[in-house]
Amino acid sequence: MTRFTRIQNRFLDTIRSKKADEVARQPGTATDLSALEGHKNCLLVTFKRDGTPVPTPVWFGVADNHLYVRTEFDTAKVRRIRNDPHVRVGPCGDRGQPKGPLTEGRARVVGPDEEEHAEAAIQANFGKGRQVFEGVGDRIGVETVYIEVTTEGGET
Repeated sequence: MTRFTRIQNRFLDTIRSKKADEVARQPGTATDLSALEGHKNCLLVTFKRDGTPVPTPVWFGVADNHLYVRTEFDTAKVRRIRNDPHVRVGPCGDRGQPKGPLTEGRARVVGPDEEEHAEAAIQANFGKGRQVFEGVGDRIGVETVYIEVTTEGGET
C-alpha cells in the first residue's frame, strides 16, 4: 500500500459516518441485494480476527445476483476477507451513512478470468466518471483486485 493510500485511508476513516459503525454491529436483515438498486455506494462490512466489524463505503456493481467491488490488492479489507469471508453489505452514502438494510453474505477475491465480468458490472452502475477517477491509479501502477459478494438469500 502506498504512503498516499495510507494517508487517504486515515482521512476517510475520520470522516466516515458514525452510524456506519453502529449498523455494522447489527446482523443483516435483508435477504437479497435489492436494497442496493439505485445506489452508487454500499457499505461493505468485513470482520477482524477478533470479530470486530469494519464498515467501508465502496463503489459497487451488481450482476447475476452477485455484488462486485474493486479495491487495491493489499488493503486491510482484502486481508480480512481472505481470513473470514463473512461480510455484510447494504446501501450507503459516500461517507458510509446507511441508506437501507444490510444483508449477510460471503466474499471472495475473483480470479483473473472473472475480472472482466466484475468490471462490467461496476461500470454499468457508474459510467465514465469512475473510469476516469480509477484510471489515474491504473496509470501509476496501482495493483487492484475484484471482490465478489454472494448473499445468503441468493436473489437480487
